[in-house]
Amino acid sequence: MGLETASQTKPLSTLHEKASFDVADFPVPTGREEEWRFTPLSRLKGLHTGAAASGGVVVRVDAAPEVTVETVGRDDERLGRAYVPADRVSAQAYSSFEKATVITVPREAVASAPTVVTVTGSGDGAAYGHTLVRLEPMAEAVVVLEHQGSAVYADNVEFVVGEGATLKVVSLQEWDDDAVHVSHHHALLAKDATFRSFVVTLGGDLVRLSPSVSYEGPGGDADLTGLYFVDAGQHLEHRLLVDHSTPNCRSNVVYKGALQGEDAHAVWIGDVIIRVEAEGTDTYELNRNLLLTDGARADSVPNLEILTGEVAGAGHASASGRLDDEHIFYLQARGIPFEEARRLVIRGFFKQLLEKIELDELRQRVFAKVEAELEK
Repeated sequence: MGLETASQTKPLSTLHEKASFDVADFPVPTGREEEWRFTPLSRLKGLHTGAAASGGVVVRVDAAPEVTVETVGRDDERLGRAYVPADRVSAQAYSSFEKATVITVPREAVASAPTVVTVTGSGDGAAYGHTLVRLEPMAEAVVVLEHQGSAVYADNVEFVVGEGATLKVVSLQEWDDDAVHVSHHHALLAKDATFRSFVVTLGGDLVRLSPSVSYEGPGGDADLTGLYFVDAGQHLEHRLLVDHSTPNCRSNVVYKGALQGEDAHAVWIGDVIIRVEAEGTDTYELNRNLLLTDGARADSVPNLEILTGEVAGAGHASASGRLDDEHIFYLQARGIPFEEARRLVIRGFFKQLLEKIELDELRQRVFAKVEAELEK
């Protein structure tokens, strides 16, 4: 691939300054680096050092009839267009995958059904993957990414959304309890393109997911939504980057999580850059964490860097706290037992997010998973 030795720097910003396809350009993390300080490196099983033993996953694609699916080699010119890796594991995954899955929605096609990509871990060693989803101009599609089984897995997923196209993505992390998953989602939006992402992270021992969005033309509209439920001992980390470098684009980020049990740990990093040339940007990001028990910890760090004074709107908010005693008391005063009142409050916390999942069957499935978490 012609881009493999490319290296880029972004001197205008203090966020995500370095990007490269070459693993050697990134030192092995020690945990002292800002981008790795929240991640328990000892639990990555070698994904950050390159020492992980090789293994495998099975990738199955159930595509809508209008959609084309290809398995391609590393030399396919379409790969690596949406991004340049910004950390060592992303670069390692890019340099290590053998075959990539390319999903294409043709110009002006409207997919009549979701395209479902299922990644199933076999439990044998580490695996690396690469997926590219391409929407040609004016196309519309829904793509569901499902992750299950036992795996040590690092991958990059590219979403290239053409002019006037609309892509909706749901990513489900339902791994077994011992799984380790480090994933990077990169969306590149053309003029007047629309991108909707919904991330649900429930399973795995350690999951670190890094969604990013960048824009190629004005009118791009990105909406990034996430829901996570962290149990005892789990580490679930979401690191978002929205890079506004084009005028008159929009982004909105809302992530909410609940945590319960000893050493349940959630990390949310929300980085938004509005560059000098990105006049007319409208952006907002929000993170909320509900701590259900003692021993749980949530780290939430919103970062907003504005390099122009001509913005339509820019803001962020972050809060972590316990269940509202007044809400519980109100429900109990009306005869509702404590445990049921607790469940009702938590359902209300997630309700607005769940309503954003337009696929009824998938929404009910996620709702059932949240209900199962509440029974633990």
